[in-house]
Amino acid sequence: MHNSDNEGYKLLVDAILAIETEEECNAFLEDIMTRKEILDIAQRLMVAKMLSEQAVYNKIVEETGASTATISRVNRSYLYGAGGYDKIFCKIGDSKK
Repeated sequence: MHNSDNEGYKLLVDAILAIETEEECNAFLEDIMTRKEILDIAQRLMVAKMLSEQAVYNKIVEETGASTATISRVNRSYLYGAGGYDKIFCKIGDSKK
């Protein structure tokens, strides 16, 4: 079963697509996830961003606090996943550096 076949997954995607403002996004994230989950996802996103900029693992560990195991998992997704990281990085551009 693919994620998109799951009704809850579809609801999550629809909810994310419905977000219109940073305030709405913050409220939704705070309601749907714990603070630790939000920070973990934010850390993974920073790791992927740094990998896209060709940063070495030591620098990523130092700047994000991520373990090398986490960096390796993110790197695998970044290199062999669906391309979502790059699509998002292109959309947000340099405005979020």
